[in-house]
Amino acid sequence: MTHVSAPLPTRREELLARLAEPRCFDLAVIGGGATGLGVALDAAARGFSVVLVESHDFAKGTSSRSTKLVHGGVRYLAQGNIALVREALHERTTLLHNAPHLAQPLPFVMPSYRLWETPFYGIGLKMYDALAGKAGLGATEFLGRARTLACLPTARAAGLKGGVKYWDGQFDDARLALALARTAARLGALVINYCPARSLIHEAGKVAGFVCEDADSGQRFTVRARAVVNATGVWVDTLRQLDGEAIGRPVKPIVAPSQGVHIVVDREFLPSDHALMVPKTADGRVLFAVPWLGKLILGTTDSPRQDIVREPEPFREEVRFILEESARYLTRAPQVEDIRSIWVGLRPLVKPQDDDGDHTKKISREHTVLASRSGLITVTGGKWTTYRAMAEDVLQKCFTTGLLPEKPAGVTNHLPLVGTPREPIQHRISDAQGLHSYGSEASVVGAIAGAQTDLGGGLTEAMVRFAARYEYACTVEDVLARRSRLLFLDVRMAIELAPVVADILREELGADPHLEAFLALAQQYLHISGQQALDFP
Repeated sequence: MTHVSAPLPTRREELLARLAEPRCFDLAVIGGGATGLGVALDAAARGFSVVLVESHDFAKGTSSRSTKLVHGGVRYLAQGNIALVREALHERTTLLHNAPHLAQPLPFVMPSYRLWETPFYGIGLKMYDALAGKAGLGATEFLGRARTLACLPTARAAGLKGGVKYWDGQFDDARLALALARTAARLGALVINYCPARSLIHEAGKVAGFVCEDADSGQRFTVRARAVVNATGVWVDTLRQLDGEAIGRPVKPIVAPSQGVHIVVDREFLPSDHALMVPKTADGRVLFAVPWLGKLILGTTDSPRQDIVREPEPFREEVRFILEESARYLTRAPQVEDIRSIWVGLRPLVKPQDDDGDHTKKISREHTVLASRSGLITVTGGKWTTYRAMAEDVLQKCFTTGLLPEKPAGVTNHLPLVGTPREPIQHRISDAQGLHSYGSEASVVGAIAGAQTDLGGGLTEAMVRFAARYEYACTVEDVLARRSRLLFLDVRMAIELAPVVADILREELGADPHLEAFLALAQQYLHISGQQALDFP
């Protein structure tokens, strides 16, 4: 039987008390998405003292709104970016090994409706396999018409010639972010959500820390650190500008946000454990139909945005595009009324300094690490798959700029995240969410009061209590959007369960769980920009 360490409590008053202690950390991270959490974990694993603050909840922004793929970057191969593909393939393997309950291999099938497509794309994917080497998840296969339909039973049969099957990975992004936070905390890091950084502290022209604020009480804290990392995703330019103004060196924005929309429908539209991938849609984008947590994700888009909003809304034409493209490849196309949820993520693409950011396909998908004249370290760009490599690059920048004494890298290469079981995994990420999502901690959740009280959507009363006690959950949204993924899977069910979840959180935390705010937000996940409801004339 697997021995499970007792989970660390996440009582907010205790976390804030630690934050109030007068001390100087080795490393302070602003931003609790994949990148910031990865940096905090890497630094803590190397023995540095670490604090991380997040303005909202962990992975509230882009990091919970991915296409749920752990991929080596097939399309980067087409662009000739071999180095990026090679790095991503290595990191894919590492991630799947370190959190197998949250990230797993997934087979993809690319249907061919023209004779040249199977050999053309197949040869490219064979190169993908070759680059992966021992890190490969399975061999690429050329499929005939019958095998393609066996893998994708609802794919459009008319004109189908065959297909190509290849392997990549998929994951639960928000729960993986939470696992990073909790693993960093287990290694000694102080990790706090709902604690926005309000200003930077400069001394003698060097950044020496920041002032942050408890979002609930308004209490302010002065955080001092030898190195400060700006890992705020699409919002990095805000901190960069604050830093530039303080030292008299104005900065140019480096982020060109790109919007990616995802639509969720029932699995009946593609009842398969294989994902469908279309390498080139009408606008040149890649289209995915991915089984995930009992539902089907359709997406995505790549639309430039000039504004950066916390809760971006899908544009009407983006939703139309996804539905129309899906209709070209599925025998029964989803309609507006079939949509269970829509979510939108903003990619923090790094633009060249002479670029206006209007053509996102050409903007780098690689990450960037910068050190300002004051010593503020900024990291942005990249993707979930390479979060660990990005963290190593950030630490290296801290060493080369003299902010921290160098310590050997590679400590997170074989570092199982919280919840990683010793036994082989029996479930798939494509299965409906449930107790198995907790990995080795399933037994702990099962021992909490309310373990037998099923609320619906794979959520139990015990899971809500566990989220409040051990997973930093403060609000209804935290539970229904990111501890459970119900807001992303079935908005109407999430709305139905919200009052019950709120009652449990009030009992556990003795604080306002912001039920009304969640109910207002949930409506947006069934909303198209410029429309009052999901309807097209």
